[in-house]
Amino acid sequence: MSVILETSYGNITVDLYAKERPRCCLNFLKLCKIKYYNFSLFHSVQRNLVAQTGDPDGTGKGGKSIFSLLYGEQAAFFEAETVPRIKHKKFGTLSMVNGGEGIHGSQFFLTLAPNIDYLDSQKHTVFGEVAEGFEVLNMFNEAIVDSSNQPYKDIRIFHTVVLDDPFEDPQGLEKYITDRSPSPTAERLKGGRIGVDEEVDDEKGLTAEEIAQRHKEREAKANAQILEMVGDLPDVDVKPPDNVLFVCKLNPVTTSEDLEIIFSRFGPIASCEVIRDQKTKDSLQYAFIEFEKPEDCEKAYFKMDNVLIDDRRIHVDFSQSVSKLRWKPKGKPDAKKDDDEERTQLRIKHPDDRRVNKYNLVFEEVDTDVKHKRERSRSKDRHTHKKHHKKKKNRSSSSEHSLSSAEEDVRRKMVDVRKDKKKSWRERSPVSSNDQGKQKRRDTSSSEERTVQRHNKKHRSRSPSGETKRKTKEAHRGTSNQPDEKSKHKAKKRGHSSSDEERTKAKHKKKHHSRSVDRPKDREEKQQYSDSRMSREKPNKRH
Repeated sequence: MSVILETSYGNITVDLYAKERPRCCLNFLKLCKIKYYNFSLFHSVQRNLVAQTGDPDGTGKGGKSIFSLLYGEQAAFFEAETVPRIKHKKFGTLSMVNGGEGIHGSQFFLTLAPNIDYLDSQKHTVFGEVAEGFEVLNMFNEAIVDSSNQPYKDIRIFHTVVLDDPFEDPQGLEKYITDRSPSPTAERLKGGRIGVDEEVDDEKGLTAEEIAQRHKEREAKANAQILEMVGDLPDVDVKPPDNVLFVCKLNPVTTSEDLEIIFSRFGPIASCEVIRDQKTKDSLQYAFIEFEKPEDCEKAYFKMDNVLIDDRRIHVDFSQSVSKLRWKPKGKPDAKKDDDEERTQLRIKHPDDRRVNKYNLVFEEVDTDVKHKRERSRSKDRHTHKKHHKKKKNRSSSSEHSLSSAEEDVRRKMVDVRKDKKKSWRERSPVSSNDQGKQKRRDTSSSEERTVQRHNKKHRSRSPSGETKRKTKEAHRGTSNQPDEKSKHKAKKRGHSSSDEERTKAKHKKKHHSRSVDRPKDREEKQQYSDSRMSREKPNKRH
């Protein structure tokens, strides 16, 4: 149950699953037996996916099963076999292509990578695997293909050899079996690409010099493509002008006027420029000379190379610079025109205007006249805005005057009602302790009294008693011996008298109040008190 596929890349040996897929294996074996796949084209090769073949037309849209030859066109396709289920797990799995709605014809493919789960959901029937020839599958992966996955160089099946066939030939198949493989037709060999036996050698029949020249051209084209991507060239195929000469190895003393006089004998010169350093203005010892006619440029090229100018042997060549070319959309270069409108104008500032922290080359600044004009326009705008605002006010005042007297009375009444509401709200609102303190501060007229009150507030927590507070107040007020009415009133509340003696007595009373309640004052009362205590304590001792 094995078949050898002889391809243009090498031989591939395939083992078939005859027990699991008998119908697919029968179809494949009998088609190989009648040489149906000979010279079939691998019309689709997808890297690390599949290599598809089996269509005699090579388009991927044809191909019929063996049953169409035996039973007619109505049996061109047969149903897919899904039981048992076999997945595309192995590298080199052989599977029938789903022709739509789970039917198969003659097309099949070989997987070019393992574990391709995507193909399991597309109803492709696995019926074999590759046993030998995996190196050929790796070559399929390296094939160069186009956007439609068709190889540029044809890959074909030359011949198929059936090694083992367990199925009997169906009735009527004998007439399609031949001893010799049939020769391919012209239509079958027509692929439209590079043939299998065709050699691709562009340098065949060329001399060594021509091959070297071709390599140089390819290298130059590759470099031009890189310069185009970088932005140094407008196009790959751009060419430098034919009327410009490049002159190098000049003496630093040689000027552009000298070169123009020397080269003008070959024809009129459009421009001659010795390239100089931007900062030092020293000559870089090379120049460009542009002639009006290319013929004059060729004459100067042949005559002036290796000529002695200012004790130096100069070298002359055609210019390869395209920096002064402007590329048109049509693809024709022309010389750039110095447009003053397009270029940014630069100027050197006046010596008086220069500063250390600024650059010498700057963009053109706006003149002072323009600045004054702008300031005037701004002031005018402000003035007009103010006028407009005043007009609005005048309009509003005139509209108010135009109101009737009845409306004015209504307005006044509304204002009075709002004022009354505000007054009533203020009267009802409770006054906080902070507000009371503010009111007290407002009542004090002199600044000295305010300072005294602030000092007293700061030292309230530090004062040990009310007496020290009183003394500090009296000291600030200048009345230490004569207390005020407020202090007297507070002292009465606390139980103190106004004088110092009365205060000391009151303190003594407070201290000894608990002791002097039950004790007698006179001696006789004391004796009586002690006798009464003794009489009370004696019976307790007896018990």
